[in-house]
Amino acid sequence: MRTRGTLRLATRGSTLARRQATLVKEALEDRRYEVELLTVETTGDQIQDELIHRLGKTGAFVRELDERVLDGDLDGAIHSMKDMPTEQPQQLVTAAVPERGSPGDVLVTPDGSSLEELPDGATVGTSSLRRRAQLLSERPDLEVEPLRGNVDTRLEKLLAPTLQTEHAERSEADSERKGQTGNEEFESEYDRTVDEWFDERSELEKQALGREVDTEYDAIVLAEAGLERSGLAHYVDYWQLPTNTFVPAPGQGALAVTATDGETAREIQSAIDHPRSRVETTVERTILAELGGGCIAPVGIYAIVQGEYVHATVSVFDRDGEESVVANRDLPIETHAEAARAFAADLADRGAAELIDRARKNAADDETTADDETVSEGDKPAGK
Repeated sequence: MRTRGTLRLATRGSTLARRQATLVKEALEDRRYEVELLTVETTGDQIQDELIHRLGKTGAFVRELDERVLDGDLDGAIHSMKDMPTEQPQQLVTAAVPERGSPGDVLVTPDGSSLEELPDGATVGTSSLRRRAQLLSERPDLEVEPLRGNVDTRLEKLLAPTLQTEHAERSEADSERKGQTGNEEFESEYDRTVDEWFDERSELEKQALGREVDTEYDAIVLAEAGLERSGLAHYVDYWQLPTNTFVPAPGQGALAVTATDGETAREIQSAIDHPRSRVETTVERTILAELGGGCIAPVGIYAIVQGEYVHATVSVFDRDGEESVVANRDLPIETHAEAARAFAADLADRGAAELIDRARKNAADDETTADDETVSEGDKPAGK
C-alpha cells in the first residue's frame, strides 16, 4: 500500500466519464493503490447545447481538471485522450496511457442495416466534422444531421420513431380486440398485448418510447469504445466501420492520466501505462499537432504497431467529403515521434494544410460540433 496516502484523481461527472475513470481506478487498485475519484465540472459540461468550436478553444472538457492538478489540489486527472489539446502546460505530463479500447466507429441502425443498405437520402446523425465528411465521401446522397447528447440519448433518438410507431399500432390492435362483441374470433398480427410487449422492452427502449422526436434518423455513428463502455452495445444492432476508410480521430478509444511531472507521475506510469497504446497515440497526436487540425477540421489519424514499425493512416477532408488527402506510411518504431512529424510535413505539402486552413476559416459558421466522442457521447453531468 502506498505510504503517501490515497491517489486523488479528477474526472468529469458524466456517466461515461465516470465509467472510464472507474476502469483506471480499478487498474490502479489491482496494483495495490488506494484511489479516490473526484468529480470536476468543466466548461464543456456547463454549455451542453453550444457548438464545441464556439466554446473558445480546445480543451473545454479538460482544462478545469488539469488546473486542479496544477494547483496541487489533486494528484492527477483522467481524460478521454480525444478531449486533450495537443499542447499541455510544461509542468503537466501524460503519466499513463492504459491499454486502448476499440478505436473505430460504428453505424447503429434500428434494424441492423449496413451503410450500403441504407436507402437513398437516408438521414444519419453525427456531431462530428470528421464523420460527416467520411460519410459523405462514401455516400454523397446521405443527409447528415447534427446529433448531440450522451450515448443513451443518441440511441433513444434513433430508436424512438420505430418503437413509437409499433406502440401505436399495438395499442390500436388492443383497442379493437377489446371492442369485439360476441364469440367471433379477433384476428391480429400481434400475439401479445401492448402491455406485455412494453414489459419486454429494455430500459433503453422504454426511455425511447417517451422521447419527443425532432429528427428521424435512419442511422447514427458512434465511437465503438463509448458504446461498449456505456454498457449498451448488447442492446442495439451496429456495424463496425472499417478504419482504413473511416479513419478514427486521434486517440479515439484511449484514456490518459495527466499529472505534474514528478514521483506521482512516475508511479502511475509504472503501474498502468501500456507501452503499445502510448506509442500509437503518440504518433497520432504528433501528426495532429504538426497539422494543426485541432477540433475545427475533418481529420482522421490512426496508428497501429506492427512489428518494428507503426503503420499510420491519415485522412484529411473538406467539410463535405469532396476533397481529401489520404495516405499511409510505416514509421520506424524506434523513432516514431520524429517520423510522425516528417509524415505530417509531407501531408501538409500534399494539400492537407490547405484543407485545414479552409476548415479554420469556415469554423465560425460551421453548424457541426467537434469530433469528440467524450464531448458528444460522454453525456451530461450526473444529476442534470
